[in-house]
Amino acid sequence: MRAWVARGARYLPFADAATPELPLSRLLRLSLFQVSVGMALVLLVGTLNRVMIVELGAPASLVGVMVSLPLVFAPLRALIGFRSDNHESALGWKRVPFIWKGALLQFGGLSIMPFAILVLTGQGHSNQAPAWIGYIGGGVAFLLVGAGLHMIQTVGLALATDLAPEESKPKVVGLMYVSLLAGMIVCAQLFGYALADFSPARLIQVIQTAAVATLVLNVVALWKQETRRPGNVERVVQRMPSFREAWQSFTSGLGAVRRLVAVGLGTMAFSMEDVLLEPYGGQVLHLTVGQTTKLTAALAIGGLFGFALASRVLSRGADPFRMATYGALIGIPAFLSVILAAPLHSMALFAFGTALIGFGAGLFGHGTLTATMQLAPEEQTGLALGAWGAVQASAAGVAIALGGVIRDVVAALPIAQPFGVATPYNTVYILEIVFLIAAIIVMIPLLRRAPRAPAAA
Repeated sequence: MRAWVARGARYLPFADAATPELPLSRLLRLSLFQVSVGMALVLLVGTLNRVMIVELGAPASLVGVMVSLPLVFAPLRALIGFRSDNHESALGWKRVPFIWKGALLQFGGLSIMPFAILVLTGQGHSNQAPAWIGYIGGGVAFLLVGAGLHMIQTVGLALATDLAPEESKPKVVGLMYVSLLAGMIVCAQLFGYALADFSPARLIQVIQTAAVATLVLNVVALWKQETRRPGNVERVVQRMPSFREAWQSFTSGLGAVRRLVAVGLGTMAFSMEDVLLEPYGGQVLHLTVGQTTKLTAALAIGGLFGFALASRVLSRGADPFRMATYGALIGIPAFLSVILAAPLHSMALFAFGTALIGFGAGLFGHGTLTATMQLAPEEQTGLALGAWGAVQASAAGVAIALGGVIRDVVAALPIAQPFGVATPYNTVYILEIVFLIAAIIVMIPLLRRAPRAPAAA
């Protein structure tokens, strides 16, 4: 690590985000909270999704309900951010207590999760034990993990915003989300390797190892990051505004509601295809499982390039909303490429379109998050980032579910049969293009209003 840090910006991506006040070693350590979030996301959406359906024989509907439970807490991210803006612990911390509470919630959920899963799938209880125990335990486990990861990510990004100088915030955003993607990629490989020889005992070991890793990663990430400011806690509590007052103040800001609408529309546009790209490749283009799996890597690589480019350009003073608009514009030919891949029977065009979707999503996500960080009022950083995260997570969850429903509904319509097997998928992709155009229209007034960030020194 010392050798990498010594190489600095020449070799390590986003190393130029470091400043004398926020050195690279401290910045990399802070980004570990995103690794813990990525680990939980992979476990919930990827690994357990497959294990519960294939190895444990759980109904797909039950798995869908369990996996969607963490989204219940997504709308509460604004409230979590608001509380972290105004909290003052006896030790003088604002952000650290919330990240620690989130880590404990995530640890608790992961600790009981494997046993609850085995019980609700009929693998871990005797004939005398009531089956409802497994359903309650599984629901509580998924809810705890969801509450923990939303709390960690919201307040962690707010802490990064507090620590980063104004000119370095775009690059810090890029580094945080590269850490999230890297954590997801690495943990997906580790979980796949560890569960290659599946057994209930191995499932318990893997998930509880993830629980311990959550605590370790977040403790290392938080160590000596936030400065203690001991003070009169009672005085701080007395002057703290209510959430309603803070929310009204935030939404009355110039373009605040429009920004959130743009985030929601763009996120839905870039999320509806998440569960459809691989089935599209297999059913329409007749690709193998190995070939469709590589599409996930193409999507992630495109996202990494998008974040890297956006960080470099935004750090030079570019308009973040203009960057987000470019991302939405790039998404239009990206989805058209995926649509045209079917009649042309071109895997290359499909792979290109998939990577371009990731690239456009990276530009859009980085632009909107950077704008949120730059335009957030000084005392409402957590609230602003929480609102962004609430809209982004909720829109993504709704879009993924909506994409699957639309695909199934269109496939069941008799009128769609003559147009071929690609019709249900293309319907979703065309709808995503419509959402992208709507997001661009919403952001046009923001291009004139958004102040430019100061150029990097």
